[in-house]
Amino acid sequence: MSWDQALTWSYVVGEYIIKIFAVGTVPENRRPASSSAWLLLILFLPVVGLPLFWLIGSPYVQGRRYRIQAQANHILAERSAHLPLVPEGVNPSQALTGLLRQNRQLTGMPCVDGRVRAVHDDAVSTYLAMAAAVDAATQYVSVEFYIMSWDDTTDPFFTALKNAVGRGVRVRLLMDHLGSRKYPHWNIFQKRLTLAGIEWHLMMPIKPLQGRWRRPDLRNHRKLLVVDGDVAFIGSHNLIDPHYGSETNARVGRAWHDLSLEVTGEVVASVEAVFATDWFIETGELVQARRPVQDPVDHGENALQIVPSGPGFPTEPNLRLFVSLIHMATRRVAITSPYFVPDESLLAAITTAVYRGVTVELFVGEQADQFLVGHAQRSYYRALLEAGVHIHLYPAPAVLHAKYLTVDDEVGVIGSSNMDFRSFALTYEVMLLGFGGDLVKRLQANDDLYRSVSRELTLEEWLQEPWRRRYVDNVCRLTAALM
Repeated sequence: MSWDQALTWSYVVGEYIIKIFAVGTVPENRRPASSSAWLLLILFLPVVGLPLFWLIGSPYVQGRRYRIQAQANHILAERSAHLPLVPEGVNPSQALTGLLRQNRQLTGMPCVDGRVRAVHDDAVSTYLAMAAAVDAATQYVSVEFYIMSWDDTTDPFFTALKNAVGRGVRVRLLMDHLGSRKYPHWNIFQKRLTLAGIEWHLMMPIKPLQGRWRRPDLRNHRKLLVVDGDVAFIGSHNLIDPHYGSETNARVGRAWHDLSLEVTGEVVASVEAVFATDWFIETGELVQARRPVQDPVDHGENALQIVPSGPGFPTEPNLRLFVSLIHMATRRVAITSPYFVPDESLLAAITTAVYRGVTVELFVGEQADQFLVGHAQRSYYRALLEAGVHIHLYPAPAVLHAKYLTVDDEVGVIGSSNMDFRSFALTYEVMLLGFGGDLVKRLQANDDLYRSVSRELTLEEWLQEPWRRRYVDNVCRLTAALM
């Protein structure tokens, strides 16, 4: 046998060994859609697919971060063990009671009292409200956002942080490394934070020359602010101008539209527990939280529960939360998500709800800001429309970036999590569930606003889509499942 023949046989045998190995290995503890996507890539392009699978394809996340999160969950469960399942005077339905128990079992977070002080949508007014809260700080401020940029719009907030440090307030700040570094003036921004006396650290840093390496597909996507343990902000806003530092976006009127809550009461301690865990993971320092004081102004008492999720939570609490809520519905479900790429369980829950007679509305952007996710999202429209889901397209060039849902008139959820594969498993997220007060009505009022400016996509219109675009949609759907 010649060398050429030997190399050819070696390549063929090696390729089949890879394929046989992949068929029995890739599906382990993985969604069927994800397994199919990875197997297609490995079987068709083994030289590319196998190395990529070993780099980012594992469904398991172990190591230091996983261990710390597990320990934090255990500590939270122990310290809140004396608390009842729901606050006194609250009477949730049997289904909702089971969901609250599930959330607590998976995350250690109790359901406690809280008040919604305000719902913030406009970016400018949101940052001004955050700045006002910081201006009132006397002890500490905790800041954690996926994207940050010190620009003209966010200047009031960062100036408030700087002034707080000048008053002797301790300011801790966390921002995702890859999430923030791609925006203008990144190096200057870091220097300004340091000169302001702010204690800042990168989340999930990727600095191989400094021995700091993380899987690049794992990110911290949370967005939260805590002031003195008394006031917290949580939602979808990043700390950046709504045009995201792009002159082109500003010129064509393309801005990100978000929704965040300002809350007080016992729930602030839960928000702070999320920050304290992330701060310890990045710095090794324990944060001592204060017990929140009661807000003297009654804004409508809610029962609130924080639901964190991410690579440190292999049970995917946010996905289970969404699926359980939709299965609970008896009359109406309204979902707002900028990136809607559901897995099999979520898609089945939504379509099943419609078949049961539940009215399901989905609010998404008419034009997505990300090519792959946008086309993957479109690939689900036909199944949704055929089932009877009402799809409302928020008009371009705006980017609808709010992330929340309501079920009947009973419960609402809002936070940082998208309804896609990344948010279910690869990014750290945090959601807030509320019922028994005014949260649901506030979110439904925002639905009315979105509905008034959106247009409803019909099945007849969708069936006119050219096959070329549908082909791209389906290819991107497979790509979205690669995890």
